[in-house]
Amino acid sequence: MSRPPSHHFDLVSHWRFAAPREQVWSALSQPESWPRWWPYVREVQTLRAGDGQGLGSLRRFRWATRLPYEILIEVEAVEILTHERIRGRSRGQLQGEGIWLLHEEGGCTDVTYVWRVQLVKPWMRWLAPLLAPLFRWNHQGVMRAGARGLSEFLAAGG
Repeated sequence: MSRPPSHHFDLVSHWRFAAPREQVWSALSQPESWPRWWPYVREVQTLRAGDGQGLGSLRRFRWATRLPYEILIEVEAVEILTHERIRGRSRGQLQGEGIWLLHEEGGCTDVTYVWRVQLVKPWMRWLAPLLAPLFRWNHQGVMRAGARGLSEFLAAGG
């Protein structure tokens, strides 16, 4: 008996920066500044500020992609542990949960991002079995551009 196709993807990215964790945290925990250094982030709007650390904040992100479409999602910060992790839940064209994990060792900061995304658009769900490699390729390219952009931003003192 065959299983129905999966409509979710687990996407994992690893970044490494020659910068202290506090500096990396500062950049990642302020998504409104992401368009300055992440080429695929077109716009970030704060819909709800949340508490002093951003817990409970709700932001709308407009992403470009390596494919011929844009993605609009809203992300709510549901867990924040300063300098260690940020967990958010997304809704909109892509639903899911993502977590940023930061670890510093020897003056370098390792960042791992894990996102379990649910495909919402019917065409994505229908074509998911065929297009899974393309979706992953797209995500990897967007994330690589973010790592490059953040590395340059941090090196410039951002």
